[in-house]
Amino acid sequence: MSAGVQQTTENQGWLRSSSSISLEEVNNSVKIPSKSGFWRKFFAFAGPGSLVAVGYVDPGNWATSIAGGARFGYALLSVILISNLIAMLLQALSAKLGIVTGRDLAQATRDAVGKKTAVFLWILTELAIVATDLAEVIGSAIALNLLFGIPLILGITITTLDVLLLLLLQKKGFRIIESFIIVLMITIFAVFAFEVIISKPEVSALLGGYVPKFEMVTNPEMLFISLGILGATVMPHNLYLHSSIVQTRQYQRNTEGRREALKYSFIDSNLSLIFAFFINSAILILGAAAFHGTGLEVTEIEGAYELLSPTLGVGIASTLFAVALLASGQNSTITGTLTGQIVMEGFVKLRMTPWLRRLITRLIAVVPALIVTWIAGSKGTGELLLWSQVVLSLQLPFAVVPLVLFTSDKRKMGEFANPLWVKTLAWLSTGVIIALNVFLVLYIIITGHEL
Repeated sequence: MSAGVQQTTENQGWLRSSSSISLEEVNNSVKIPSKSGFWRKFFAFAGPGSLVAVGYVDPGNWATSIAGGARFGYALLSVILISNLIAMLLQALSAKLGIVTGRDLAQATRDAVGKKTAVFLWILTELAIVATDLAEVIGSAIALNLLFGIPLILGITITTLDVLLLLLLQKKGFRIIESFIIVLMITIFAVFAFEVIISKPEVSALLGGYVPKFEMVTNPEMLFISLGILGATVMPHNLYLHSSIVQTRQYQRNTEGRREALKYSFIDSNLSLIFAFFINSAILILGAAAFHGTGLEVTEIEGAYELLSPTLGVGIASTLFAVALLASGQNSTITGTLTGQIVMEGFVKLRMTPWLRRLITRLIAVVPALIVTWIAGSKGTGELLLWSQVVLSLQLPFAVVPLVLFTSDKRKMGEFANPLWVKTLAWLSTGVIIALNVFLVLYIIITGHEL
């Protein structure tokens, strides 16, 4: 028996270790045309990347990017670039795991560590999902307050109603969910493209910002914001999500079919993350062009909203900013729910009606948001937003390390196992993420410093 056949056999044996299917109700549900050209196949495979890209334009990143642009101009664009490159690598590995093994990251982790450790990891992942949901709750509530003057407490309460929106979309099919996400992402992109244009950034300085500068290490303030941007970019829930939703496509579950699925999913993922990269860049560019050098201290979303129109001299600028924030918040609603279902079924094999699962997650996020808003007002929600990112940072290594291990294992991946250069880049990226996240968390705890 050849080495390739032996690896394939071993891999198939690993696949049969559990009969459960990730997101069973939508798994293998999106048809792929068998005899067609590149573009028809690409559009059939496209979609999961958009859901993944949502995590990279989460409301939790906005204040940090705006503050970075306002304080340091375009210098931190290089951090956004590096973060996005790391994200592309890890999301590609996540898609590979799902397509090649037919297991999502939660299922694969449970297979490797056993029931007791899986329960512990499930609890950690649930905390990360709640933290993500918390950012969505606060972001949406702030947007409703800015657009319609709705008090933050009432806005937080209203966000529980988006359960109904998700239920409606789920009944229409998975492609409808993907289409809805894409529309919201295009809305966010269009808003920031317009606002960047009217802010008239200095193009040469902007392009120079993508070149890393040694000052990012020597300047404590710049280093801190850099860590905040990098630490909040690669979201742990996205790795679980991507490994599952790539399996919604009806590709052939054989070597040739998986190879084709990998090709199109990589294109979909990378294009979507490039789109998210432009949005994140635009947020920081807007902060730099509108506020850097003006003497204005802009550290929170509300402050940026209030100052955008008078600073740029365009009355609609602030309103469009709030519309984009609301779209960003609603995007996170859908992906958070799907990830919750994936990790619950994958780690502890517990199935729950999607609307009930969504309601429980949302209520867990709403309660602390309501309490903090009642006691400390908008400043308290800003601090809560910061700590939600800290929780995500703490959980990230528990997702990244197994992902790199599994996709590098020839017994699980066969001929699709990571080659040496990919393993080297993956472990280097993992080390950087872990080191910077640990530093960020310790820095916040020890100094009490705020982003």
